[in-house]
Amino acid sequence: MLRNDVEFKKSLQDGRRVFYEGAAVSDVTKHEILKIAINHASDLFKWQNQKQYSSLLVRPDNEYGNISAFYAVPKTTGDLKERFDVIYETTRLGRGMFNIVKAIGSDAMFALMIVSRIIDNEFKTNYSERINKFYRDTVQNDLALSVAQTDVKGNRVLRPSEQPDKDMYVRIVERRDDGIVVNGAKAHTTQSVASNMIIAIPTRNMTEADKDYAVAFAVPPNAKGVSLISRPMKASESAIKDPSLVIGNNNAENETLTIFDHVFIPWEHVFMAGEWKYAGLLASMFPTYHRFTAIAYRAAMGDLYLGLGKLIAEHNGTSETSNIRRNIVNLMTYKETLRLAGIGAAEYAEMDTQTGIYVPNRVYTNVGKLFANQNYLDSVKNLVDIAGGLASTLPHSSDLNNPEERELLLKYLSGAIVNKTEERIRLISTVREIISSYGALFTSAMLHAEGSIEASTIELYRSYDYSESKKLALFASGVVDKL
Repeated sequence: MLRNDVEFKKSLQDGRRVFYEGAAVSDVTKHEILKIAINHASDLFKWQNQKQYSSLLVRPDNEYGNISAFYAVPKTTGDLKERFDVIYETTRLGRGMFNIVKAIGSDAMFALMIVSRIIDNEFKTNYSERINKFYRDTVQNDLALSVAQTDVKGNRVLRPSEQPDKDMYVRIVERRDDGIVVNGAKAHTTQSVASNMIIAIPTRNMTEADKDYAVAFAVPPNAKGVSLISRPMKASESAIKDPSLVIGNNNAENETLTIFDHVFIPWEHVFMAGEWKYAGLLASMFPTYHRFTAIAYRAAMGDLYLGLGKLIAEHNGTSETSNIRRNIVNLMTYKETLRLAGIGAAEYAEMDTQTGIYVPNRVYTNVGKLFANQNYLDSVKNLVDIAGGLASTLPHSSDLNNPEERELLLKYLSGAIVNKTEERIRLISTVREIISSYGALFTSAMLHAEGSIEASTIELYRSYDYSESKKLALFASGVVDKL
């Protein structure tokens, strides 16, 4: 049953152990800063119950009735295209900020559905049955999910089993008749504070010596032994002091260091427990879906930057200046290249023959993701070049509200469009928010989130089919007579 935003928020008042800047948080829905991330997540639940957005966010299902569009399993290339559109449009509705609490969980579930079937075939396990039941519970209860994949790693040149401290990767420390007990920590868990369940999966390939680290499971955030230590949300901390910073006041997500201290996981929520040969497959299958998600939301971010750049250029009277035109076209290229990569990844998707689930084309997905990583900072540079120095030196919004200053600011901050000075100020304020209070987060996230530049490079290098290219090289060099 589809929930509304009130029901969603109530479900988070469950005694989960959360810390923010050195203090325990008794209720994430009421915390001055964390509630912004909660409210952002709740928009998905609000929108799906509104008539103007229901066609985007709700899908009819023969078995479950109306379900969240995020949880519709892709069984055709068209389903993947629709998924791209859902993520793209909800990011636009979130003022250019991705809304992750259903997208990332479904990325993980689709990957687990495929990999669990492969493991079952070899080891006669019942992981597939378990993940399908978990999927059914998620859909029927309209849950919000987060995914914990990135281990803290310790000494990064050592394998999991070689670490001096064995908890540097999440591992099984006890196997019981009724389940397993896990220890360790995962970094960068986005919106765990706003989720109903956390899905943990391996971060890399494993050897037989690492088998205790080949573990995948789901656990509620309020389970005994789970601690969520939040990153400081500096963008929102700044925004609550300045009402002109709309994004930080309304649309922010949160990451935690997610700690598992002897956490018990019942077998029904265990999806891998020692099958080390398939840890790498799961660790790469999930990013394939999640990088497809990434190019969708990053295309929407690109749409925001393009819109800001074009409007500010019009306000500045520089729309036809050659360097500004070039900046705007660069922003356009960033956005549309990502959209093209998403369309290609969906159109040339491959069906998993055992489950009938479609997997985004790995090459187009990783090319798009690599382009996004490598060119994000250039898109910011283009935006800043358009906006000019006011992106750094614009007075505070309280100055505009001060009668002694207001008329002076409206006079001297006016641009080429008459009587729209406040609009110009708002647009430039948003640019400042992106490059200042959000600057550190976006700079790191756009280079590392959903996999680093190196991760996409490795995946492309090893998964690309070079055969046709090599045939052409041999033909062009006269080594062979025909293609």
